[in-house]
Amino acid sequence: MIVPELSQEWKTGLSLAWSGYIAVLSVWIVMQKRAPVSTMSWILSLALLPFAGFIIYYFLGPQRLKKQRLKRLRSRANAQSPADLALLRDAAEQAPPALRQMAALGTASCGLPVSSATSAELLSGGARTFDAIFDAIRNARDHVHLEYYIFEPDQIGTALRDLLIERAREGVAVRLLLDALGSKRVGRKFMAPMHAAGIHVALFHETRIGRRLRPVTNYRTHRKIVVCDGRVGFTGGVNITDEEDSRTREDAYHDVHLRIEGSAVRWLQTTFLEDWTYATGEDPRQIDRTMARLLPRLPAHEGVGEIPVQIVTSGPDNLLEPIHRMHLAAIQSSVHRAWLTTPYFVPGEPALMALTSAALRGVDVQLLVPRRSDSLVVSAAARSYYDELIAAGVKVWEYKARMLHSKTLVVDDNCAMIGTANFDNRSFRLNFEVCAVIYGPALAKPLVAQFVTDLRSASPIRALRRQSFLRRLGDSIARLFSPLL
Repeated sequence: MIVPELSQEWKTGLSLAWSGYIAVLSVWIVMQKRAPVSTMSWILSLALLPFAGFIIYYFLGPQRLKKQRLKRLRSRANAQSPADLALLRDAAEQAPPALRQMAALGTASCGLPVSSATSAELLSGGARTFDAIFDAIRNARDHVHLEYYIFEPDQIGTALRDLLIERAREGVAVRLLLDALGSKRVGRKFMAPMHAAGIHVALFHETRIGRRLRPVTNYRTHRKIVVCDGRVGFTGGVNITDEEDSRTREDAYHDVHLRIEGSAVRWLQTTFLEDWTYATGEDPRQIDRTMARLLPRLPAHEGVGEIPVQIVTSGPDNLLEPIHRMHLAAIQSSVHRAWLTTPYFVPGEPALMALTSAALRGVDVQLLVPRRSDSLVVSAAARSYYDELIAAGVKVWEYKARMLHSKTLVVDDNCAMIGTANFDNRSFRLNFEVCAVIYGPALAKPLVAQFVTDLRSASPIRALRRQSFLRRLGDSIARLFSPLL
């Protein structure tokens, strides 16, 4: 088959059209005012993939969520009262002096103050986490609120659904917020019994084109939140899936979660209510006009505890990246140790600098990541950073037993972080995340013990390890996509 040669006029026209296409898209992307590396990555992707690149950017590229931020701020303001604020100011004074600036950073970047907990329990493993959550739901008397990225209609998912139905029939108000993409397997048939029992179910950011011109495919709620009666709260890395339950699967993910009681639970509740308001359009005062049931004013012996806690939230509606900043501030404040556990490690330049600088000034910096991850590209990108880390004195470990899914950071003996955010660009900038920062030794000591235990199933990464040329090339190529991962 002979392909006719284009005339010079056609070539000139196509060249001008191509140049105009690149110019318009470049202006569009540049006006987003994102990180320069991310901006250049998108421009190059669109230039090299003319049609496919545009489709990818349309569905996965950055979007502004201004309306969401207004709604979130409004619902947050409605959730506070002068008496509550006075209680929180008193709790803030419990934070160690050396970490008050870090606490101030958290408050200034996401608007949530330091509060306190009467108890903060580290839950190791999905089985223990599910038992604790089920027990709290059984003891709930007024309401149960749940928000999850992944909720599978498998054995543990069905058991939780049936428990929620049972409690709803007993008069407990149940609200379940699921990410539309992460929980895509939860269908109408599975949810029908919940609807019949009066359970309110909502989806966060449906991926189809609806009220938005562009579907919000890339911005997910990665949060895992359970709140019972405004008094008991849970957050951490454990999703509702058999993949997290060692009683069902021998290869279940290794993960940790946090259970807290006390006034700090109100900020997990506030976060849930903000997300619920955004997803459903239902103002919290439609649920409870006085907010007294949703945000109860706990008696002194139940509310203000001895454990300073700060709930920190982040998402694409907040360009200050609060959780990212809190991680960097914690690492930079370290004196003796900074031990990080994450399933996905794709650091930006500031994070890489913080880790290596801490190691260079003599801090015991250790990184624990999984040997087998569920994302080959992310794992390859992570490996590309190991040599720089090791050269600076960071000890890098690979967890061998199972898929490691824990997301924790412990600094010295007075600061610990546990939540839903991975140590990567997606968690710090694209997903809606939540984490709990515990000041003092209450969580730091258990996390140190957990880290030491996990190292028994890990092996160190050596500086002069043997790697094939193709392996090193693949890791280096994957690193080029780090701003997009």
